[in-house]
Amino acid sequence: MRCLLVALFATAALAQEPAAVPIGSEVKASFVDLRWQVRQLPELGSTHATIVYFATIECPLVQRYLPRLGTIAAEYAPRGVVTLVANVGAGDPFVDAVGDVLEKAPKAEFAKDTELALAKACGVDRTAAVVVLDRERRIVYRGRIDDQHGYSASRAKASRDDLRLALDDVLAQQPVRVPETAISGCKITPPVAPAPSSPPTFAKDIVPVLQQHCVACHRPGGEAPFPLVTLADTQKHAAMIAEVVEQGRMPPWYGSATHDRFVNHRGLSAAERATVLAWVTAGSPAGDGAAEAKLPAVDADGWRIGKPDKILELKAPVRLPAEGPIPYRYFVLPFHFAEDTWVEAIEIRPENERALHHCNLARVKFGEKFSQEGFITGYVPGGDPLAMDPGIAVRIPAGSALALQAHYVPTGQPEVDRIRVGLRFPRQKVDKEMQVAIAADFRFAIPPGARAHPVRASRTLRDDAIGIGMFVHMHLRGRDMTATAELPDGSVQTLLVVPNYNFDWQQSYRWARGAKTFPKGTKIKALAHFDNSAWNPFNPDPTQTVKFGLETEEEMMYLFTFWYAANEQLGVSVDPKNGHVL
Repeated sequence: MRCLLVALFATAALAQEPAAVPIGSEVKASFVDLRWQVRQLPELGSTHATIVYFATIECPLVQRYLPRLGTIAAEYAPRGVVTLVANVGAGDPFVDAVGDVLEKAPKAEFAKDTELALAKACGVDRTAAVVVLDRERRIVYRGRIDDQHGYSASRAKASRDDLRLALDDVLAQQPVRVPETAISGCKITPPVAPAPSSPPTFAKDIVPVLQQHCVACHRPGGEAPFPLVTLADTQKHAAMIAEVVEQGRMPPWYGSATHDRFVNHRGLSAAERATVLAWVTAGSPAGDGAAEAKLPAVDADGWRIGKPDKILELKAPVRLPAEGPIPYRYFVLPFHFAEDTWVEAIEIRPENERALHHCNLARVKFGEKFSQEGFITGYVPGGDPLAMDPGIAVRIPAGSALALQAHYVPTGQPEVDRIRVGLRFPRQKVDKEMQVAIAADFRFAIPPGARAHPVRASRTLRDDAIGIGMFVHMHLRGRDMTATAELPDGSVQTLLVVPNYNFDWQQSYRWARGAKTFPKGTKIKALAHFDNSAWNPFNPDPTQTVKFGLETEEEMMYLFTFWYAANEQLGVSVDPKNGHVL
C-alpha cells in the first residue's frame, strides 16, 4: 500500500508539472476499456490515425466539445480513424462516464485513465485536449478541437477547424501544418488516497457495507466465487476488493444514473467507497468485536419471496460438462395450469448457483417450446426475484405451462443442477395485470469488424400505462442500449441507458411505483450498438456477419418493458392456495 501511495503522489506531481513530451513521441500506455479490461493502443488495430480526447463529466469545455468530437468521430471513421475518449475524472462514476461518451460520441471508444498513464504519455495536463496519433502511434497533433470556445467567452463560430485540418494532413500523408495549439480545459486532478482521521475497522465500518451490498452473492454456496462473511474472508481479498470498488466494477450495476433513478439500484455511495478504500489502505484492521457479517434475512429454506405456495421443479437433474461451450438448455416445468392462475411473486432457484449463468422463464401453451413473447421474469446472479406490489399480479392463462431457457457455464469440473421455481399467490384482490411490451429486431445483420453497429426496435403501448421497470438482453457483441419513450405529443424521454452492457450481469431496472406514466400510443424505442470488431475481447469471431440466433455466438436484441394499464380495476379475488379466481 505504501507503494500505491508513492505512486499516487508521483502521479499528482506529474499532473501538476507534466514532463515535456515532444511532438513525434510514440505513445505507449495502458488504460481500462468500458468492459474493465486492461488495454493498450495497438489493440485498436491497424488505423490510419487515432484521436485521443481527454474528458471528465463535469468540465464545461469538455461537455461543449464532446458532441462535436462525436460528429468528427463518425465522419472520419470510414477513413480509418479511430476515436478514443479517455476519462480522467478521479471522482467520475465509471458507468456514468461511459454513458456520457455513448450519448454524445457513440462512434468513439471509451478509456478510463485512472492512473493518468495515457495523459502522461501524451503530454496532456488539461481536459478538452485532443491528441492525434499517426499509424505508428506517434504524436502528430496536440491541442484543441477548434478555437470557438474558451474559458470565459465563445466565438459565433470557429475561425480554424484545428482537429479536422490535422486529420486531413495525416490522411494525406503529409506533415501536420500546425502540430500544436493552446488548450482551454480543466486542469486534470489526480486521484487522492483517502486519509480519514481514524482508520475504519471491519467490525464497525465494513460489516454494514458487506451486509448491505455484498453477502447476497458473496456467501457460502452463493453465485460469487468466494464468500465475504468473516474478517478472514475479507482480509484475504482486501486488495482485490479495493480495486473493484475503486473502479466501480462491484457491486455490479450497469444503468447510467444520468437520466433516471431505479429503486433497485446497486452500488456503493461515495462515502461507502471511501470507507472501503481507507480500510484497505490502513491494513484492513479488525476492530473490537469483529463478528461475522450476517447473511440476508431469508426463510429456513432460503426463498427470498417468502415461503412459496407452490414449487415446481425439473423432473431430473441437469448434468453439465467441465469445459467447453454449453448451448442453451430448454425445459418445460412438469405442471399444467388447468385454470387461469394469478401469481404475485416468482423466484427461480438453481441448486448450483455457480453453474447457472442466467435463466429466463416464460408462459407457453402446453406442449409448445420456450418463446420470448411469453417472457415473465428471469434469474441473474445477484438479481432480485420478481415480487410485485400489492394488487399487481401475473396471469398464467388456462392451458399453459412454464418453460425455462437456461444458460449454463463450465466451472472446470463436472457439475449437476436442478432448477426450482417458487410461486406465491396473491392475498388481496388483483386490480392490475402485469404486462410485458417487447421491442426486438430479428432481421439485423452486423457486418464483420463493425465497432458500433446500430440496431433499432420499438413497441407501441396500447393503453394509458404505468411503468414497472425494464430489462435488456443481448449477447457477447452487445455494447450498449438506450431506451426512450416517444410520447404522442412528440416529446421524447430517456428511460434507461446501459452504456457498457455486460452479458454476465443482466440486471433489471425498476422504477418506484407510479413514477413512470405513459399515455396510450407512447412508442417505446430501443437503440443498441454492437461491437463486432477485434477490439471487443469477447467477440467469438470478428470476421463473420452476425445475425439473430439463440446461441451465444449469435446475437439478440431485446428490450422488455414491464407495465400495467393505468385505468384497469380488475377486482379479481384469488384463492391464495392455488391462484385461481374465486
